[in-house]
Amino acid sequence: MATLKMILLIAMRNLVQARVRTLFLGTALTLVTMLLVILMGLSQGISDNIVRSATTLSTGHVNVAGFFKATSTDSAPLITDASKLKKIVRENTEGLDYVVDRNRGWARIISPTGALASLILGVDIEEEARLVDVLQLAPQSDYKEGGSQKILGDASKLGEPNTVVLFATQAERLEVDVGDKLTLRSQTRDGRANTVDVTIVAVARDIGILSNFSMFVPKQVVLDLYQLKPDTSGAIQIYLDDIDRSREVMEHLRLVLEKEGYELMEYQPAPFFAKFGTTSGEDWIGQKIDLTVWSDEVEFLMWVLTALDTVSYALIAILIAIIAVGVMNTMWISVRKRTGEIGTLRAMGMTKSRVFLLFISEAFLLGLFASLLGATLATIIALSINAAEITIPVDAVRAILLSDKLVLAIGPQQFLIAIGMLTSFTVVSAMWPSIRAARMQPVEAIQQTE
Repeated sequence: MATLKMILLIAMRNLVQARVRTLFLGTALTLVTMLLVILMGLSQGISDNIVRSATTLSTGHVNVAGFFKATSTDSAPLITDASKLKKIVRENTEGLDYVVDRNRGWARIISPTGALASLILGVDIEEEARLVDVLQLAPQSDYKEGGSQKILGDASKLGEPNTVVLFATQAERLEVDVGDKLTLRSQTRDGRANTVDVTIVAVARDIGILSNFSMFVPKQVVLDLYQLKPDTSGAIQIYLDDIDRSREVMEHLRLVLEKEGYELMEYQPAPFFAKFGTTSGEDWIGQKIDLTVWSDEVEFLMWVLTALDTVSYALIAILIAIIAVGVMNTMWISVRKRTGEIGTLRAMGMTKSRVFLLFISEAFLLGLFASLLGATLATIIALSINAAEITIPVDAVRAILLSDKLVLAIGPQQFLIAIGMLTSFTVVSAMWPSIRAARMQPVEAIQQTE
């Protein structure tokens, strides 16, 4: 222990003495670490937005949904006997936080000045009290030119008949405000056109690309629009204490429902609307249950994370390769300049392993302090950006980042990964020069300086 402490002190002294070299390499390592942490924070921020947006708007952690076919050629994303299914789910889900069921449909939303198509989600606001807490209402200025900063409306009024909560982007496109009326138009299962008039009771802030085509109505609105029976639902959404257990819970529920006599669809990791074509072409009649996890329902958005991670890691790999070459070359120069010092240390009795450890310690300390500084600065920058609530002005970028605000999510994991990765690469890059330094013979090393 005393020997290691001495070697670290010598290594620190050498870094201080070679301050120009240390500053040059340290700055490069700090900047690369900052970039790595910020990119990981951006990736994590997008991932968090996907989870938050998806689990608020269109999916639970685990979903028990399905399709009903009255004839072999039709297909409706419905489940019957929803109350019985909810009871089975509650009794057989370990780590359950809460469970809700939602009706869902697709309708033409018509205002006096415009129209758009949207997914309509039928909810029971008493059953989904958390929804009111999650939805952040938008000030009037977010969706109306010249509007005030005052927040109008109340999402809890969604419990009243024939009401709707929509999002700021939709309100802007339809040119409507709280208190205005909208008409929902769709077709019933037998092909007849039907409409329901609803009143806007609140306008919520956008929470990602999914909120561009989703809105909330009472369950009865969907039942009336599609002329469905009361115990019919679109999906039972299961929320767990630990979202990472979603797949495990889904597999368990598949076994439970099979034992209960339900016929299950073959597992397909895709959103429900991507399965219409498959189910419509299958020759069966009646009900089939379809189980998915949250990532399946937003599978079409996961490419954003994949693309960002691919670009990020490619960029970081290039920068790290450049840094590795720089560290190696700098260490070579250091070894050549300190040939006499190495010879003296070896002549005084320092072993090859300790000479090797000395140079590796220098690389380790340089990498550790530089990466720690870089990760700390990146965290400060991320916190400042989040506190500033910077609005993303470009629609395409908002769609890619799944948020109207620039959000960086940096936690202990990203912080430690960056420090460990850059420190390790610095040490590995210094290995060969350190080995060459340790192999020097004392007499030859001293003679080279004379």
